[in-house]
Amino acid sequence: MCLGVPGEVQEVDGQEALLSFDGAEKWVRVDVVGDDVEAGDYVLVHAGFAIRRIPEAQVERTRELYAEAAAAGAGGVS
Repeated sequence: MCLGVPGEVQEVDGQEALLSFDGAEKWVRVDVVGDDVEAGDYVLVHAGFAIRRIPEAQVERTRELYAEAAAAGAGGVS
């Protein structure tokens, strides 16, 4: 199973963007998304590539689901 991680775009530099994953930052490729990615957008990231933009209406629920999955993977410890 593949897992995409939601991240918030902090800045964009060409085909790469600096993303924040709850405070941890990482540069990822954004050219796969196909849309213009801007600071403030949320994207789903897999293996160093943003694979899709998360629609604004789905951002909060996506982040909640990821937090629940992460807690379950840690044995329920948050």
